[in-house]
Amino acid sequence: MFHGVYTNDWPKRLCKRPGWCFIGREPAGSRSSPHYGTGFLQLPHVVVLTTGGTISSRSTPDAVVAVDDATAVLAGVETGDGITIEAHDLLRVGSYRMSLADMRCVADEVARTAARADVDGVVITHGTDTLEETAMLLDLLHADDRPVVLTGAQRAADIPDTDGPRNLGDAVAVAADPAARGHGVLVVFAGSVFAARGVRKAHTVDLAAFGNPAGTAGVVHSRRVTMHSVPARPPVLSHPGAAFGAVRVDIVAAYPGGDDTLLRAAARAGARGIVLAGMGIGNAPPGVADAVADLVADGVVVALATRVAAGPVLPVYGAGGGSDLVAAGAVAVGLPASQARIVLALLLSGDRSPAAVRAALPTYA
Repeated sequence: MFHGVYTNDWPKRLCKRPGWCFIGREPAGSRSSPHYGTGFLQLPHVVVLTTGGTISSRSTPDAVVAVDDATAVLAGVETGDGITIEAHDLLRVGSYRMSLADMRCVADEVARTAARADVDGVVITHGTDTLEETAMLLDLLHADDRPVVLTGAQRAADIPDTDGPRNLGDAVAVAADPAARGHGVLVVFAGSVFAARGVRKAHTVDLAAFGNPAGTAGVVHSRRVTMHSVPARPPVLSHPGAAFGAVRVDIVAAYPGGDDTLLRAAARAGARGIVLAGMGIGNAPPGVADAVADLVADGVVVALATRVAAGPVLPVYGAGGGSDLVAAGAVAVGLPASQARIVLALLLSGDRSPAAVRAALPTYA
């Protein structure tokens, strides 16, 4: 069961959203507390940040909505002995409502939490719709070797066979396990551990909702953690400022019979970057390459991803295909379009020129 303790001292203001915020507390006797004595066994200490999503949702007469606070989310979670948990409410929204500014808020709080010497790992409960995007942002920023783990649920908290408590218990076990150190940001779901980079929601309703073309980075069974691969990660990037929440990066999908209308409309709407989700290994209908050339000339950065669930983007085909798109200035990337968008937004929110962003994309996306 949940062993976290709240005290009445040391209030900590977390993410401020319009009109409200939440207050978290540091657990009594933590290693950062002046009352923590020497000679005590220092148990692994995990901080859980809740952001809403299905794992915190319950049914109402009209719909399922995120209503549970951190204490309710942790109720019924079996973590095993030897782990102390501190929990904070950060957001309480369905992740389909999350903005880049919200994701930056999560990243900022993870950084503040990781700056504490008493913390062994961080867990974030998150809606599954955009979990892959937040995981990508955190992985680009997290320079510490201590684990940051995201998890969620496919079934709401008031459903008898909800998967939330199991997933959260597994995530806490991973965050507390020394074997997970140095793996960057991880996603734990249905007993599988995935690297954040490349992970995506692979099924709308199945309990094993996530996958990664690179396979699993580990497994959790009866709270026992086995890690079997260390993900390759690029150098970390600097934490973004407020500009990250305002930068516009759109995703435009290629499809049979399509044209350049949506690409040009995105640019007119103010997009500084566009991820083109190409067909196959990165192809698009005739006319799109000409639009890419025009947009690149105007300073818009175009990343070329694929609609396909796995496999690289390769500039092989001409007649408007991937070879022509790259020749027009698009940059082929290996991440899913959803995650490539996060990379592009982060790079564009700094002081890099469009040319510098294009040069950095192959390293980070």
